[in-house]
Amino acid sequence: LDSIDGKHARRTQSSTPLGELFDHGLDSWATSIFVLSFFSVCSRDNGKTGVSVYTMYIYLSIVLFNFMCSHWEKYNTGVLFLPWGYDISQVVLIAAYLLTGTVGVEVWQKPLLFGYYITDVLVILLIGFSLFLSFPQTLYNIHRAYLKKTLKNDSLYEGLLPLVSPLLLFILLTVWVVLSPSNILAKQPRLFLWMVGVAFSNVICKVIICQMSSTRPELFHWFLFPLALVVYAAISGLLGRTEEAVLGAFTALLTAAHVHYGICVGRQLSEHLNIYIFSLKKRVQE
Repeated sequence: LDSIDGKHARRTQSSTPLGELFDHGLDSWATSIFVLSFFSVCSRDNGKTGVSVYTMYIYLSIVLFNFMCSHWEKYNTGVLFLPWGYDISQVVLIAAYLLTGTVGVEVWQKPLLFGYYITDVLVILLIGFSLFLSFPQTLYNIHRAYLKKTLKNDSLYEGLLPLVSPLLLFILLTVWVVLSPSNILAKQPRLFLWMVGVAFSNVICKVIICQMSSTRPELFHWFLFPLALVVYAAISGLLGRTEEAVLGAFTALLTAAHVHYGICVGRQLSEHLNIYIFSLKKRVQE
């Protein structure tokens, strides 16, 4: 149903910025959940088969990076261009679920060809499509808009501004993964990857709002400051054995903040546009 909501909104003449934010905002969060569910099906690396937690982290980062690039492109060009890879990824995900349900999880634990597993092929395809198709297409579309003089932002600084917080976020998270004394990603892979998805979703939601309202995004997202403190305390050894507990508490606060942000923005847009969130009826004017 992911490709039907927009058509239905236009058919009922109910297309609004609230609907766009609601759709893409939830997509930005669901993207990480899809990756987590996929790796739950494939199983974690046991030394012989499965996928390592580091592969999971790289895979998730690439998927979120692609999602971010699409909205960064719209921030600069005013046009949301979604490459066919988005539809293919959903088809592949559904096929993976059906294959697992039909054949069993053993299909992921047997070599496919020349000693390579299906997961190896999928990861190679993801990296290839992202680096050699999706990202170059984004740069090409922005360059074409520049040549046509249709860019929404004149300066290079303004154009690159939405990428600063996601880049810093990725750097901080990667430092935590690599330098964690307790190897936090291996101990709590689902919790850590869930936290990564929530953090990126909130950053992307703010970029979506900025490109919808033609406003400048903030240079440093507020999540970066408490995250930097937690990462420093973790890699310096200050947290000690409490690193997992701190990760749990930080993830809970991050999730609560993201849900609160979504509810507040939804209510504000609902009141401003005089519409209900889950109804085609107009709000009663007070």
